[in-house]
Amino acid sequence: MSSPLDGRRVALIHPAWHSCGTYRVVLGQIDAYRALGADVSPIAISIDPGFTPHHRWRWRSFIEKTPELDKGARYFGGAPFRAFLDPRFLHRVLWPYIHGDQAIIRTGLAERAQLSPEVRECNFDLVHTNHFFLMPVAKKLASRRSDGERSPILLDSHDLQARQFALMNERMPWLYPRATYDAMLQQELQEMRGADLLLHLNADEHCEFKSLLPEVSHALLYPAVPDAPTGPGGENIILVASNNSANVESVIWFLREVAARVSDLPIKIAGAVDAGVRAREPQLYARFQDLFLGRVDDLGAVYANARLALLPTVSGHGLSIKTVEALATGLPLVATSHAFRGMNEQALTLAGVRLADSPEEFVRELRLAAQDAPPDSRARANSETRRFYDAYFSLWAYERNLAALAAPLLRSAPLQKAG
Repeated sequence: MSSPLDGRRVALIHPAWHSCGTYRVVLGQIDAYRALGADVSPIAISIDPGFTPHHRWRWRSFIEKTPELDKGARYFGGAPFRAFLDPRFLHRVLWPYIHGDQAIIRTGLAERAQLSPEVRECNFDLVHTNHFFLMPVAKKLASRRSDGERSPILLDSHDLQARQFALMNERMPWLYPRATYDAMLQQELQEMRGADLLLHLNADEHCEFKSLLPEVSHALLYPAVPDAPTGPGGENIILVASNNSANVESVIWFLREVAARVSDLPIKIAGAVDAGVRAREPQLYARFQDLFLGRVDDLGAVYANARLALLPTVSGHGLSIKTVEALATGLPLVATSHAFRGMNEQALTLAGVRLADSPEEFVRELRLAAQDAPPDSRARANSETRRFYDAYFSLWAYERNLAALAAPLLRSAPLQKAG
């Protein structure tokens, strides 16, 4: 059966980030569109100045850390340094930013981004963007069709960003008066109104945005989180976390409240969270530095060679991608209830999941889980946690749902490429 996306040209706009949940979601989007027969153009947009496409040397680190994007053509965009010399930018963007307006700086830089020449004049059947602050790029590409029409825009919200910005600002020395949550939220909502369909990664976010923007179409679309290996297994008990404020707080909680009481167990903490813990709590980091593996190039190998995964999540909003990854491995899990935020209640009752919300409960459940025989590859592949991942977060599930949502927005025939 043919896909409604077969032969379509799709612009896939995303922040130039790596080693984080957003990047993993983007990889799933790209894979899904390609599996559905679309011609996808991934466009990484930097929110740092000077990362214009022709300055490829500035992109070297990002390119090296995102080898998965080398499977096809990839494109870039960023604002030139000269944008900062524009009096309007200084007044409308930079001045509010030094008061903590995270929304306006990201949107302002995206609005001034120069794009790779290969995509500047393309006719796109569909524009799919991630995060509200990249909507200026989406609108620009959507309006360049040769037939004078505007391409439909799908926007993945990735949680309520104003809330994340407010958390980030708590530890920043901004000038007074500081940008408020409400002001940043209004900017976020204004940009989102330009999308034809808002996609939300979890149930809580879906309900919240439907209330905030009742005039816009919404859909709950769990992300396609890349598959994770279900074996062969090993001795390590693993905790995987990238370097964001919620992960740092959660790892600090684990180190303070749990780690010393289970020091005899082979626990390893993988991911770039080590840098955040070291910056926030240097003495605590020094005490437990032997647990940290730092950023690893192959997280799949870490999961493959583990016997148990830990999710001591005490902070954060929106769907936890690392929780979905852990479900995909089929490993037994010891987790707080907060790790499953944004999922349906079935996730809290899966066999193989031990819930523990207090330090005492976490220590007890971790020790009990560590006494169990490690599951082999077959047991992990057939576990309830793996089946839950397959049903809601696999590439197959995402493809099916994405095709159904995109089909009503598409024209009857694909557009031709410009030129």
